[in-house]
Amino acid sequence: MMMFHRILLFFLFRVSFAFTEEAIGLLKWKATIEDQNTSLFVSWTISSGDVKNSSSHGEANPDACRGWYGVKCFNGRVNMLNIRNAGVVGTLRDFPFSSLSYLEYVDLSINQLSGIIPAAIGKLTNLVYLDLGSNQFSGTIPPQIGSLTKLETLRVINNHLNGSIPGELGNLQNLTRLALYDNQLTGSIPASFGNLRNLHILNIRANKLSGSIPKELAYLDNLVVMIMSKNEFSGHLPEKLCQGGKLENFTVNSNKLSGPIPRSFSKCTSFKRVRFDNNSFTGNLSEAFGIYTELQFIDLSDNDFHGELSSNWGKCKNLTNLQVARNNISGSIPPEIGNIKGLQGLDLSSNHLVGQIPMKFGKLTSLVKLFLQNNHISGNIPRELGSLTKLLSLDLSNNRLNGSIPTFIGDYMNMFLLNLSNNKFSQKIPKEIGRIVHLTALDLSHNLLDGEIPPQLASLLDLANLNLSHNSLSGRIPEEFESLTGLQDVVLSYNELEGPIPNNKAFTNASLEGNKGLCGNLTGFVQCKMPSSMMKKKSMAKGRKLILITVLHVLGALVLCAFVSILLMRVKRKKVLRDVDRGDDGLLSISMLEGKELYRDIINATEEFDATFCIGKGGHGSVYKVNLPSLGNIAIKRLHSSFENSYHNSFMNEVRALIGIKHRNIVNLYGYFQKIGLAEEGEYYQRSCFCFILHAP
Repeated sequence: MMMFHRILLFFLFRVSFAFTEEAIGLLKWKATIEDQNTSLFVSWTISSGDVKNSSSHGEANPDACRGWYGVKCFNGRVNMLNIRNAGVVGTLRDFPFSSLSYLEYVDLSINQLSGIIPAAIGKLTNLVYLDLGSNQFSGTIPPQIGSLTKLETLRVINNHLNGSIPGELGNLQNLTRLALYDNQLTGSIPASFGNLRNLHILNIRANKLSGSIPKELAYLDNLVVMIMSKNEFSGHLPEKLCQGGKLENFTVNSNKLSGPIPRSFSKCTSFKRVRFDNNSFTGNLSEAFGIYTELQFIDLSDNDFHGELSSNWGKCKNLTNLQVARNNISGSIPPEIGNIKGLQGLDLSSNHLVGQIPMKFGKLTSLVKLFLQNNHISGNIPRELGSLTKLLSLDLSNNRLNGSIPTFIGDYMNMFLLNLSNNKFSQKIPKEIGRIVHLTALDLSHNLLDGEIPPQLASLLDLANLNLSHNSLSGRIPEEFESLTGLQDVVLSYNELEGPIPNNKAFTNASLEGNKGLCGNLTGFVQCKMPSSMMKKKSMAKGRKLILITVLHVLGALVLCAFVSILLMRVKRKKVLRDVDRGDDGLLSISMLEGKELYRDIINATEEFDATFCIGKGGHGSVYKVNLPSLGNIAIKRLHSSFENSYHNSFMNEVRALIGIKHRNIVNLYGYFQKIGLAEEGEYYQRSCFCFILHAP
């Protein structure tokens, strides 16, 4: 019995000592953190319970399991440390790796930790989850991480790591998720990655990795996501990739890869998202790909594919984006593409396509972006395209289209970009274009258009870029253009225009050469002569001046009364505005949703405002189309960063204007954003965003 008590006391002493060692280690590391007063670490201290359990020498025994922030215990030992997004500024130099041998879960992401990742991290041999992402770590990835053989998740994203990927990571055979993206890693992918048979997600995009993609990656039968974009990989793709039949997301865009697409890809029916764009892939496009019933997005742009477009694309029923721009594709456009009812983006630009625009495209009623420019397409714009009322961007420039510009284009009332330049369109510019109230760029240049410029174009208050040059337009430039204060770039050269140049700042640097009778106060133009009828009116005006002076004295009192009334109304209106919720910066908040939640959804849906989701660009901003579960189809108009500060007041004025406008031809405003930081699953977005969120029917 005496021996049993001695053993029990010894065990309790060892456990108590372990408690103390873990807590003291964490307190020593806390002492190296720059901000000692952060509310998240107030709990990391010696509590009254620790004093009560003090040693015989009167020293307190701190216990990290007593409600310390981010610390969780199992069987009295610290097994979880989660201080994600806690504002920690410091290093891991004094982190107690040796004292925390029972740790299974560590998340230090989204802080300001810097310096190197110490080799001592290899002592945490019980780790299952390790996330050091979105910090400022530099140096190399320590090969000692390869000894953490129980690891299932390793995320070291968005840091400043350099050097090569250690081959020892191939020892982590329990790994299911490996994310090393957004660093400065160099060298090649270790062939030992072929041992990671349980790997589901591999994401190493946005580094400086090079060399060929090792054939050993074809052994990863359980791989679902493989993202290697924005590196410097070269050579051919491994022949047997996707032999496991589970690969859904395969993204290798923006590398230096070449050669044909592996034959195994034609049978990879699990594909949902595929990006090969911006490489040097070759081969016959009609033979390289199969039928993918689950495919949603594919981008094959900026390669050297040849051959014709296969009618099989029309059998990919879930496809929302098909992009094959800037290749060497020939033949006509398969009308079967018109069967993809959910298609939202179609880009076949800059190829050698011939024939006409298929009439079946009228069935693509979900289409928001149609780019067919820089081909050899001929014929008229089919009247069936009048049903594409959700279009936000339409570019048919540099083709051989003819006939008149159809009036149904005025039904594209949500459109931001319209480019029909360098074709053979004739007759007049449809006045119905003036109904596209959100249009920011209009280019009808290099056609055979005649007649006058419709004054209805002055209704395009968002217009920033206007090009009507190299036509046969006559008459005057509408004086209504003076109201287009957003105009930045105007090109009306080489027409038959005459008369005064509108008094608009944009016309100061406008291209107006090659016309026959324009006049105005601009350099290179003669002064406009005043017509005789205007001279007569001016003389009569002098005669009325004396009468007006007398009348004005009488009206003065009435005007003063009116001014006082208006002032009282403005005061009352300001009182109403004060009742509207305001943000911390005093600006109106009109969103009925949780801003950061919605912004997170937008960031994820647009892949951080990736250009593939951009449907139009204007002088002040870009427009993105997304589909959100909470709102459905919406358009986000995001100001360029250069305008965020200088156009702050203009931005808020437009917000207030859109709040008050209720019109069937003007889209609804859901809300707006400005300078929002967002954390979500280890990803951190800290950026300025002046955005309108608009309903896109």
